[in-house]
Amino acid sequence: MDRRTTRQNAARPAEQPTRIHAVGPRGRGAHRLIGDALRAAVPGDTVVVDPGRYEEAVVLERRVVLVARQGSGTVVLAAPAGAGPALTVQGPDCLVRSLDIEAADPGEPAVTVAPGAGVVLAHCTVRGGRIEVRGPERAEQDDAEDDAQGTSAVLLRHCRLEGARLAALRLSGGARVRAEDTVITTVDGTGAVLSGTARLDAVRLRLESTTGSGLRLRGQARLRLSDSVLHRAGRAGLLLEDGSRASADGTRVEAAGAAGVQVTGSARAELADCRIAGAGASALVVQDEGSLVARGCTVREPAANGLLATGSARAELTDCRLDDCAFSALHLSGDADGTLTDSRVRGGAEHGVHLAGNARASLTDCAVSGVTMAGVAVTEQSAATVTGCRISAADTGVTVSSPTGSRIAHSTVTATVRSGLEIGPGAKAELLGNRVAGAGAAGILLDTGSDVTVEGGTVEGSAGSGLVVWTGARPVVSGLRIEGAGKNGVYFAQDAGGLLTSCDVVRSAFPALHLAAGAGPRLRRCRVLDCAEALGGEEGAAPVFEECDLGDRPAPPPAAPAPFGVPAGAAAPPSAALAPAGPPPEVVEEHLDDLLAELGTLVGLDRVKHDVHSMVKLMQAVRLREEAGLPAPPLSRHLVFAGNPGTGKTTVARLYGRLLKALGLLRRGHLVEVDRSALVGEYVGHTGPRTAAAFNRALGGVLFIDEAYSLVPAAGGHDFGLEAVATLVKLMEDHRDDVVVIAAGYPADMARFIGSNPGLSSRFTRTLLFEDYQAADLVAIVEHQAQEHRYELTGAARQRLLRHFETVPRDAGFGNGRSARQTFQEMTERQAQRMAELGNPTPGQLTALEAEDLPLLG
Repeated sequence: MDRRTTRQNAARPAEQPTRIHAVGPRGRGAHRLIGDALRAAVPGDTVVVDPGRYEEAVVLERRVVLVARQGSGTVVLAAPAGAGPALTVQGPDCLVRSLDIEAADPGEPAVTVAPGAGVVLAHCTVRGGRIEVRGPERAEQDDAEDDAQGTSAVLLRHCRLEGARLAALRLSGGARVRAEDTVITTVDGTGAVLSGTARLDAVRLRLESTTGSGLRLRGQARLRLSDSVLHRAGRAGLLLEDGSRASADGTRVEAAGAAGVQVTGSARAELADCRIAGAGASALVVQDEGSLVARGCTVREPAANGLLATGSARAELTDCRLDDCAFSALHLSGDADGTLTDSRVRGGAEHGVHLAGNARASLTDCAVSGVTMAGVAVTEQSAATVTGCRISAADTGVTVSSPTGSRIAHSTVTATVRSGLEIGPGAKAELLGNRVAGAGAAGILLDTGSDVTVEGGTVEGSAGSGLVVWTGARPVVSGLRIEGAGKNGVYFAQDAGGLLTSCDVVRSAFPALHLAAGAGPRLRRCRVLDCAEALGGEEGAAPVFEECDLGDRPAPPPAAPAPFGVPAGAAAPPSAALAPAGPPPEVVEEHLDDLLAELGTLVGLDRVKHDVHSMVKLMQAVRLREEAGLPAPPLSRHLVFAGNPGTGKTTVARLYGRLLKALGLLRRGHLVEVDRSALVGEYVGHTGPRTAAAFNRALGGVLFIDEAYSLVPAAGGHDFGLEAVATLVKLMEDHRDDVVVIAAGYPADMARFIGSNPGLSSRFTRTLLFEDYQAADLVAIVEHQAQEHRYELTGAARQRLLRHFETVPRDAGFGNGRSARQTFQEMTERQAQRMAELGNPTPGQLTALEAEDLPLLG
């Protein structure tokens, strides 16, 4: 427009003076209507309008200037009903300044610019209607500056467009519009619509409060946006369709009702240093064959994903931040392809990066922290390449369940709730030079049938095993160092295998290598360093060791075969540590009267004793009915022991099993004591087998589950403990006559445990309440301990001990019988110090516990 203006001004005769035409309601020489003045004007003239409201529809046919004499807000040009737009521009290079322009209907144009025309609107307000710019249709869009004749060109400078319906600005054909410091607001529809080959170049545009999208591009339209704000669009802040293109620099998209930026069809968007905050759906959406390039952008608190790419979309993010997304920060599905470089994901209710379908993604030098689920999740047939990334404080660092093949290289995973790296059943992955530290469960989990290569890297301080190779997995692992594992260094599940070469296991809390039945890995030049035990496991494992150093352990006796096929010359643990369980030891026959008498000797527990006697009588009646050929009444032998710690629950449980054995209701009557850690696995698929193994050990006897309520999270939600509960319910049904289960815990928490599964409430129908010991009971426990160890309390000691237990705080640290035993231990220690000071104590002094031996209350 500027070049055309220059040419036309140069063509104007120099001697022709510029004329001024005045418009006002009265005054000598003034036109009463703006239209009259414009018709009288020739190219280059100026029409000056006095304050007032002019209800007319005017046409700018020539190059003229139309201006309000006293500035903005003083002149209103209002279209009469049915008269069309208030202002129609048909001539080139016109200027309209400081006018308020109103349409007769908010759904109609207030200003129309015809094809080939040009106008500058400066400091104008367009109210209750749109600006419509039409240009001739062009076959294709050229991103270069277009100086072709017939192109409509409009400049909006310091303008305000408000109150329109459908759209406030509509560009079509080959229209060209530049907007500077312009506001578009309160639109019942879309802020601006571009179609055809139209182009909008907006600088410091503020668009707010639309019911539809903020800016919508269709066809081959082009948009260039810089230093602008799109605020509170009812739908997408910026919507690109068909083959349109848009670039935005330094722009904020805030509180959009749907996507912040949505790219569909084959459209393309380029964003630089933009901020998309509070989107009502996903912040960035790329669909179909669309593409998005974002550099230096920030996404905050969208109601769905930070980036959602579907279809065959392409997305490239560099130096971007995605914070606190309600869904996964990045979700790619279909055949979408994503590239993420030097970017950061922080917080979020789902995954950091989630790939599904056939999606592909490459992450380089990125960080993911504080997400609720996995840092990176690769599912279905998707694939990911993760290089040099940092993942922390996620539920799982990286989880791969796709068989397509993913590559995780030179990345760091720290402080995960569960596994650091998890390769699911049948999945395929390469793990190269990664560091996993502080995982809440396994460091690396390779699930059933996974196809995994591990080269180099470290696993440090995992709460569970460092490397878990699950059933049927056959990984190839080389150069991996596992240090400070909370359980085994490497856990080989049943029928697991694979090849481990030049790997180190250092300072594991459990045996360095656990080998379940049927496990047959090959270990070559591997080392076990500073571990309490080198090997642990089950009968039937068949590992092969080649040039391995299993630590300083004695070799098995020459007559005994090396456990798990340890080759000659390799160090191995004592054979007893790995011997098969063999048949159970012979059970000593005990008489019912003797066991009831033993129950009677227990200190306190009067209510419990009464309940046990009642159950014994009931079970005796059941046995007599069965012997007489009569049907037995319904009877559940499973019990809930509700009581605080140290109230004798384990002691009574052990005695209860022996009573049932004496009654002929259990084969062995032995007790197997477990808690949550013995039943619940650290990764998917581990809980069921662990629970079944503990249950099977208790067959013929009693399974005592201490703190059983811990299997059911107080806050609800998914937890592996619920899987243990479900497994227990099924096993209790399958072995109803061959096992007794006792669930123990705090009284207030056991109701929650029983209510967690309908199968529990029908099987645990009786609760024994273990009350806290009275002070006199605790004194009796101390006296019993003293007799067992050949001590004797003096009278003064007994009285002072009674006062001690009457006044000791019964808070969360009070342990009932355990506190009594601890008190006895402290008394013997203090007495020993007194004896050392006497030099040559008498036998009576050596056995006497005095009042002064009691510990002082803090």
